Amino acid sequence: MPFARQQFGLVVLVLVLLGAIACGGKKAPTTPPDIERYSDKGIASWYGRKFHGKRTASGERFDMYALTAAHRTFPFGSIVQVTDLENGRSVRVRINDRGPFKSGRIIDLSYAAARELRIVKRGVVRVKITLVGHMRIPAHRDQRFRAKVITHFGDHDRGFRAS
Repeated sequence: MPFARQQFGLVVLVLVLLGAIACGGKKAPTTPPDIERYSDKGIASWYGRKFHGKRTASGERFDMYALTAAHRTFPFGSIVQVTDLENGRSVRVRINDRGPFKSGRIIDLSYAAARELRIVKRGVVRVKITLVGHMRIPAHRDQRFRAKVITHFGDHDRGFRAS
C-alpha cells in the first residue's frame, strides 16, 4: 500500500510539472490575429481647424497638431502606418475618432499627419494603411491619462481628459 501511494504521488508530481511546462513560455497575443497584419489601400483626406478643440468620438479633444486619425472600425488607440502611394512618404497615427463619412474614403488624417505626408494642398490622396500596434486607453472616460503626442513641431507630453 505505501508503495502505491508513492507511485501515485510521483505520477501526480510528473503531471503537474508537465502541465507547468506546457503552459509556460507562451504569451497571449496583444491584438486579435485576424487584424494583426491588416492592410488596405484607398483614399485618405484630412481635417483640421474647423474641428480643432472639439470632442472626438473617443472623448478626447481633437488636436489638429497631433498625429491622429479617424477610422470607421479600428479600435481607439490603434496605431496605423499611412503611406502616400504617390510620393512614398509615411507617418504613424493613433486612431481617436470615427470617420471618414464620405463614400470611398478609408481614413481621415489630422492636419499634422497630412503635413507630414505633404498632402495638405492635394486634400485627398491614395494611401496604403497598415495596422501596426495599439496604445492602451483607460476604460473610464473620467479618468485622467497622459500620452506622448508627436507632432510636426516636436514631441509634447500632454494630459488628456477623456470625458
